[in-house]
Amino acid sequence: MSRSHRLFQLMQLLRQGAGPHTAAELAQDLDISARSVHRDIATLREMGAIIDGEAGYGFTLIEDNALPPMGFRDTELEALVLGLREVQQIGDPELAEAAAEALRKLQARLPDRQAHRLRHAVLSAYRFQRPQPPGIALADLRRATWDEVEVRFDYCDAKGAVTKRQVKPLGLVYFDRSTVLIAWCGLRNDVRVFRVDRISDFEATTVSFRPQRVPMLRDALTQMRADRVACAPDPYTSSYKPET
Repeated sequence: MSRSHRLFQLMQLLRQGAGPHTAAELAQDLDISARSVHRDIATLREMGAIIDGEAGYGFTLIEDNALPPMGFRDTELEALVLGLREVQQIGDPELAEAAAEALRKLQARLPDRQAHRLRHAVLSAYRFQRPQPPGIALADLRRATWDEVEVRFDYCDAKGAVTKRQVKPLGLVYFDRSTVLIAWCGLRNDVRVFRVDRISDFEATTVSFRPQRVPMLRDALTQMRADRVACAPDPYTSSYKPET
């Protein structure tokens, strides 16, 4: 196999699924060594592909310079409109405004026919009962999660007891009645689920846990699915040890 063909095949593999794809898996699929995979990843990055990840944690294709920047089927566009309007209903003010701005940008960049379809979309979303408002600025929590730094906060449980926590934030989940933070809790030495409306005195630290967030979140979600959280009458009744 020529190197140019191998690079093409590697890009095809990176495009499949959400990732991350480990070097060992890619090497097996391409019948080459993991060391060759790392060299080829570096080459693809030099060619303009944006690939996240590093040795030991796998690689994820973030942006593919070979694909056109915009192009949606009508049903894909309807799904985007519905999803963004749902975010406007359940998101915090910054996230809701970002969703509205994304809709405006889509409308400005789409072909005329699809822009008309977006402007007069037949799908919408409305929540009569929105999640409880957060006690903190969720934008700060999202930023700390993306930056992969530990955060501190006070947490009030259902009985009114307040404890101080330092956690590794992994991701946010929007349930019907509340928004929760999935995090590795230093106090419990385990993954916990925190309702954001019960968090106060939030502070981002400078303690980094990069690049552990993605594999930790993947493991946490796998465990949640195994516990069949989605099938439980109350998402907080799973064996996932929620901090209710």
